[in-house]
Amino acid sequence: MAAIVEIKNLTKRYGRLTAVRDVSLSVEEGSVFGFVGPNGAGKTTTMRILTTLLRPTSGEAWVGGCSVIKDPRGVRRQVGYMPDFFGVYNDMLVWEYLDFFAACYDVPQSKRPALIDDLLALVDLGHRRNDPLNSLSRGMKQRLCLARTLAHDPAVLILDEPASGLDPRARIEIRELLRELQAMGKTIFFSSHILSEVEEICTAIGVIEAGQLVACGTLEELRALRPVRVLRIGLLGRLDEARALLVSLDGVQEVVDDPGPAWNGGLGLRVSFRGDDEAVSGLLAQVVAAGLPVISFTEETADLEDVFMQVTRGIVS
Repeated sequence: MAAIVEIKNLTKRYGRLTAVRDVSLSVEEGSVFGFVGPNGAGKTTTMRILTTLLRPTSGEAWVGGCSVIKDPRGVRRQVGYMPDFFGVYNDMLVWEYLDFFAACYDVPQSKRPALIDDLLALVDLGHRRNDPLNSLSRGMKQRLCLARTLAHDPAVLILDEPASGLDPRARIEIRELLRELQAMGKTIFFSSHILSEVEEICTAIGVIEAGQLVACGTLEELRALRPVRVLRIGLLGRLDEARALLVSLDGVQEVVDDPGPAWNGGLGLRVSFRGDDEAVSGLLAQVVAAGLPVISFTEETADLEDVFMQVTRGIVS
């Protein structure tokens, strides 16, 4: 699919501080892109540039083919932005809040009542339409802010930490809402430091650390970047022979006992290994050729947290 968000060699400096350093990436239309990194990594700065709230020091970015530098109005027509610290006006009612923002986006007054009803239904707040904003929980305010970003039917949603500070139930509600918006054809670009949330819903992920994009791709592609893989080998016996053979092989970093229940009372070894799929196959072939009684051979699947810790290792702010 075509890229709807493109960033090329983007850099933003504040005096001597470089908040974003030569970042390049693209986001396909209709995808959910997770922008992952710790606080201060450069996520918010990048997103503010994409929404035309900041001007880059150098580089360029486009949303829907519109340049954030040369055509900011074109970008704003296509983007719905939810900042990390959203503002709500406590003296307004829920429906008045959405009506105000719909008016800001030039939605005709005759169309606003139906639009507001649809938005409140989408975020499950129809029963609170006449309540004052200061009576809403944080999770409800978060969902209302998300509804606000949809008032002008943007193609791209840029959401800065949409689940930050929410309780587990509210986070699940936001996650399901993002899935529903993707099903409606929206492209979602959101930042987070909650790695498990990103892993569950994203079609692609970018990892940023100290202003540098250190990895980008699908979760499977990021897993393939791991310099060290973990192999689990189950044996019926001869554990010392297996250990001695494994530590002598190229690419093996460490061999430790793995007496997990997966071996059904047998014995196991956990092997830290550096190598590609062909090298893994070669390792297994040598273990089998030695006549060792192998009953299982698996690779431990890394989660996003493991990938993040490995790809950011050595990056200095």
